[in-house]
Amino acid sequence: MPEGHTLHRLAGELTAVFGGREVEVSSPQGRFAGSAELLTGQVLVGAESWGKHLFVEFPDDRFVHVHLGLYGKFDVHAGVDVVPEPVGQVRLRLETERSYADLRGATACELLTRDERDAIVARSGPDPLRDDADPTVAWERIRRSKAPIGGLLMDQSVLAGVGNVYRAEVLFRHRLDPYRPGSSLRVGQWRAMWDDLVVLMADGVRTGRIDTVRPEHTPEAMGRPPRRDDHGGEVYVYRRNGMPCHVCGHAVRTAELQGRNLFWCSHCQRRYRSRALQ
Repeated sequence: MPEGHTLHRLAGELTAVFGGREVEVSSPQGRFAGSAELLTGQVLVGAESWGKHLFVEFPDDRFVHVHLGLYGKFDVHAGVDVVPEPVGQVRLRLETERSYADLRGATACELLTRDERDAIVARSGPDPLRDDADPTVAWERIRRSKAPIGGLLMDQSVLAGVGNVYRAEVLFRHRLDPYRPGSSLRVGQWRAMWDDLVVLMADGVRTGRIDTVRPEHTPEAMGRPPRRDDHGGEVYVYRRNGMPCHVCGHAVRTAELQGRNLFWCSHCQRRYRSRALQ
């Protein structure tokens, strides 16, 4: 599933290509046809994201809400000589004379009012990529929970936009046991993770890939081959099960946590033991 930086990058691309312009809106597949008829010929105001939710704004407080889910793709093509006919199951098409964007396979594609859009945002945690995000909102939920921090970071009602890659990597970078209860963290540890996510995810928006290793652990610095993976980017533990940790050399481990694969180094991320049990 795409992580938050992908949605922010997509929102910026849609705004750059279609923002302030009249667009033809259609649903070649047919599932969004009724709403498309209401929007076609209107000016696309702009697009924004909150976590993994994308909102494309039209006049009169109308928003196309998109959640890509596991298989969704929203491909934007700008400056083409000829806009081609849709191919395959295109649920939503945005089109101008020389640009088009096709949405396929999304979990959600629906037309919402502003109140409905705001209700989705209200159910979401703060997004590290947004200037209006308040990390204390997430902290209040974390410090009251005995659930593992590795699960809380993936809970979109706690923190919006963080997926499996950023979850695994930020925990490694701060040497935190993913099974440590949220309530055991100190506020300073949380703020350090939040500040790190702000920088890492902004880099992801800029480059279109997730890179989390520090300069001393890059392939060039370590004399190792670059990572080969369809997700791209240099990482410490994500999808590196059984491989040596770049820092300590111990094997990276994996396990399932709340239905998702978790990756960590048990040497660098020592098991948390409550002082009450020591």
